[in-house]
Amino acid sequence: MNHPQTGTVTVFGQGTVHAVPDLIVVGIGVECRASTVGLAYEQAGWRLTAITTALRDDTVPDTDIATGMLSVRSDTAWQDGVSRITGYIATSGLRITLPQPGSGAAGTAAAPANVIAHAVAAGGDDARLGGLQHTFADPTRLLTRARDAAWEDALERARQYARRAARDLGPVLEITEDTAAPAPRAAPESGAVRMVAATSQSTVPVESGEQELSAVLRVTWQLA
Repeated sequence: MNHPQTGTVTVFGQGTVHAVPDLIVVGIGVECRASTVGLAYEQAGWRLTAITTALRDDTVPDTDIATGMLSVRSDTAWQDGVSRITGYIATSGLRITLPQPGSGAAGTAAAPANVIAHAVAAGGDDARLGGLQHTFADPTRLLTRARDAAWEDALERARQYARRAARDLGPVLEITEDTAAPAPRAAPESGAVRMVAATSQSTVPVESGEQELSAVLRVTWQLA
């Protein structure tokens, strides 16, 4: 009786888990225009100090406040067919990390929507909100569950192909985790929009929703 030649089967498995994020990362900063570089830079410093003061008043820890950008550039306009400098623009941005209330994550106990509103109000008309991202303080446990699900998916696929080929699965020869997926990004600094004036205390609701984390494996079995 002839024995089947040694062969392999390679499959991809994908696993996904869903969870409510426990952190919010916010990009907030200022954009100040003035007639000189020094004055624009000074005004940006005042405004950013007011924002950081508001954040600390809401008990945001210093470790969760980080400068993300700082720049000064000329402001130009076309006059009589010639580009002329009309002033200077100083821009500075912060990356703020806020916990979701009730998530157990360390940080301020204030509602994120209130913290953001207070910071924007402190920055006045020079305030810019650059973006918002929901993420996880420790995604390791969730990724472990996703990998387990990816393994079960790959194993079921391999068993199906082995049955169709009238073979059995032998030992695992190779396991590769797909690392092509982009890592979570920080809140962007570009695309900022002008926010409410400093006298406004209105808030915009911040809803976390649910996010998914995925794992993809490539596994090769020897066929018996």
